[in-house]
Amino acid sequence: MTEPLRVLLADDQTLVRTGFRMILGADGIDVVAEATNGTEAVAAARRTRPDVVLMDVRMPETDGLEATRRILTGAPGEPRVIMLTTFDLDRYVYAALAAGASGFLLKDVTPEYLTAAVRTVRTGDALLAPSITRRLVQRFAERDSGGAATLHRDLASLTPRELEVLGLLARGLSNAELAARLHLAETTVKTHVARILAKLGLRDRVQAVIVAYETGLVSTGEREAAAERT
Repeated sequence: MTEPLRVLLADDQTLVRTGFRMILGADGIDVVAEATNGTEAVAAARRTRPDVVLMDVRMPETDGLEATRRILTGAPGEPRVIMLTTFDLDRYVYAALAAGASGFLLKDVTPEYLTAAVRTVRTGDALLAPSITRRLVQRFAERDSGGAATLHRDLASLTPRELEVLGLLARGLSNAELAARLHLAETTVKTHVARILAKLGLRDRVQAVIVAYETGLVSTGEREAAAERT
């Protein structure tokens, strides 16, 4: 990708936006708009069509979760969203990932990690390692406040091999580890992962992990049993 990377900053704290704008600009990343609340973020995203949105979780009027849901409608060319949070393992992180966010960052992130994270999600990769995402899902999936219904996805479209890959991916295995476990070439594993995402209409591995737990393909008990064998 040779075109400049375009970012929308959504945070109600002026100092945070100013600092992030300076960091991103110094690395050649264009900040095309700023927003102080979720309503402004949705409007700015539709107006400027950024590649990546850095979205604060807690904002006035419309929070970052609702804004993310409105921005990520499934339309072609929609941006990637990275959630910003002050606290590690914020209670809202799981809901953000389920809403379609590609990952999350703490606001005290280093400049190098911030720019690397924005570039990572722009290419279509998830920001969080599957193992980190798995811990988030395990912590929050069964205790999601409000009693919201979990996602119901038809896993019948997956082949037996793809189901096996999805189950192992949800346990935190990297592509290299999947290849070794299944005695496959890493390029073959990447193809399986790509097909899983396409068939289930998922953006990245983060959502794949969530779906594996929410559909019951992988359970906490299975994870613990697998850990005892390793």
